[in-house]
Amino acid sequence: MKRLFRLILGDKGERAAIRYLKKRGFRILERKSRSIFGEIDIIALDGKCIVFVEVKTRTSDQRGQPFEAVNSAKQEKITRAALSWLKRKKRLNDSARFDVISILWPENSSAPEIQHFRSAFEATGRGQFFN
Repeated sequence: MKRLFRLILGDKGERAAIRYLKKRGFRILERKSRSIFGEIDIIALDGKCIVFVEVKTRTSDQRGQPFEAVNSAKQEKITRAALSWLKRKKRLNDSARFDVISILWPENSSAPEIQHFRSAFEATGRGQFFN
């Protein structure tokens, strides 16, 4: 039951993040893009820049802010998934960045608190991000 609640909350957070990004002029390319390397929550265009967005949603900050969950291991996994996506779409020469959207959404609240961290981290891990 706990896992189901987390999935529902995560989906609700991603939908809120998409609305937030669209209001700011982003064009959504994909949601929940999966590969053997992992999942990217949202892939969007900000002008000509491809933005790989990780969304973290929590109902409270008792265990820390949601964005704090995007640790170095998570960043490396997102980087590998992003590189895979860029290769599949033949867009290795396009500019890209990694954003994090942190959402606090208390259970009894209709409106979430959204924080958007542009260029939240650089590509990490082994190998070369752009060939």
